Amino acid sequence: MSAADLNTLLVAAAAIVLLGVSAVRLSTRAGLPSLLLYLAIGVAIGESGLGIRFDDVQLTQVLSTVALAVILAEGGLTTNLSVVRPVLSVSLVLATIGVGISVAVTSWIAWLILDVDLRTALLLGAVVSSTDAAAVFAVMRALPMRARTRATLEAESGFNDPPVIILVTLVVSDAWETMTVGTALTGFAVQMVIGVVVGAAAALLGSLLLRRIALPAAGLYPLALFAFAFLGFGVAGMVGGSPFVAAYVAGLILGNSNLPHRVATVGFAEGLAWLAQIGLFVLLGLLASPARLGEAVLPALVVGTALTFVARPVSVWLCTTPFRVPWREQAFISWAGLRGAVPIMLATLPMSAGVAGAQTIFDVVFLLVVVFTLIQGPTLPWLSRRLGISDEVGARELAFEHAPFEDIGTTMLTVDVPPGSRLSGVEIRELRLPDDALVALVLRAGQLFVPHRETRLRTGDQLILVTAERDRARTEGRLREVSRGGRLAEWHAPRSRPGAGPRPGAAAHGVAGSRTVGSDDELSALGPERDVGAVV
Repeated sequence: MSAADLNTLLVAAAAIVLLGVSAVRLSTRAGLPSLLLYLAIGVAIGESGLGIRFDDVQLTQVLSTVALAVILAEGGLTTNLSVVRPVLSVSLVLATIGVGISVAVTSWIAWLILDVDLRTALLLGAVVSSTDAAAVFAVMRALPMRARTRATLEAESGFNDPPVIILVTLVVSDAWETMTVGTALTGFAVQMVIGVVVGAAAALLGSLLLRRIALPAAGLYPLALFAFAFLGFGVAGMVGGSPFVAAYVAGLILGNSNLPHRVATVGFAEGLAWLAQIGLFVLLGLLASPARLGEAVLPALVVGTALTFVARPVSVWLCTTPFRVPWREQAFISWAGLRGAVPIMLATLPMSAGVAGAQTIFDVVFLLVVVFTLIQGPTLPWLSRRLGISDEVGARELAFEHAPFEDIGTTMLTVDVPPGSRLSGVEIRELRLPDDALVALVLRAGQLFVPHRETRLRTGDQLILVTAERDRARTEGRLREVSRGGRLAEWHAPRSRPGAGPRPGAAAHGVAGSRTVGSDDELSALGPERDVGAVV
């Protein structure tokens, strides 16, 4: 490749990324999933638009696999395990038995109405039956809804790709003629177990090392975390496990390991996941040809209707009823089963294997994803409110960032006071932090000051705390208690030890002899203090 070609490629890539970033803003305002705009960008620059011809199916599969691994790892990193744990059982049932039910029902309807052979019907049902992690993560995290419902959908989308990938791989291979239900189930179970074990092992190794080593730059932590997630991905693939499960599990464990610089890590992970989504959907859009899509309209509507209005509701009802999931949540989970990159990527497998009718399968799946995402995505906010599962008034969880000072066994914590938190209106003395923890600085309205015991916190404040490493978890836990319960939470939490109060000298929280800024009188110039009442 010449220097001129390289420059052209870099300019094109930069333009696509900038278009993708702009599309996020546009999709948010329009209430549409951004994946539709990314696909549109790919189609627009393809052979039917600007004339760029791209038909390398093998390269698409490789790049799509890497992008999906990034998206799943980021989904795990940014998922709260304490929220996922209670719904893990129902999510796994949806990701396995639920997928099987969806495949069976959708394939049967496609075979019955479209008059296709069994292999084609099974491929049509299989490639569209798993919910898409990229679409679910992007849409669900923008909705103010119950954490349990969101966690169920996210965990399901993280785990339900392997059974579908295994099934599609078997159907397009030479093993199709001899495949039995027992063979498929055994292969699925083995890959799932190996993927979970390898992903957990990679994450535990990473957590152990990153806890013991203080890296010299905050930006190295997210790089290391993704390296361990990809270590699990690669090793799982080498030993016959599911790489996608390994990447998601590794990300889930690492993201909940209280490693340093979490805020920086999450920011990096989210940016990398957005880049993966942009590249993935644009690439898949390049493979599509609008001139062929007209013939796929009827099959796409048949398969999409069968999946969305029959197979998905039946599978959700059968899988969640034993767990006593309320019907309102069942209805939302059923409707929120979004499809995206994974079905389109899986539709390229029959093309690379030379299966008869593979191009038609790809066109049907592509059109199905576009049409039904356009129908389902914008209606989700309305449906969550209509079913009463939105959660717009609950206090947001506090997000802690901590940086270790390895030599003295001390950690610096930073935490924001978010809207809805009952930390607003609480005085520093009412926090009742452990003895070896103190609020050193407060950033308010762009001004930094040293607080004293009577300084009252406000929404939007950023607190900078210093605590002994051994008390970090207790300090974070105490702040979470007050954030949820307000100042009265002090009556439900024990002191750090009998008779312990605020640290001597904590009134100033500064160097002896220095001028303390931050009393309510002195801070009045910073703006009116938000009064949440004397009693919470």
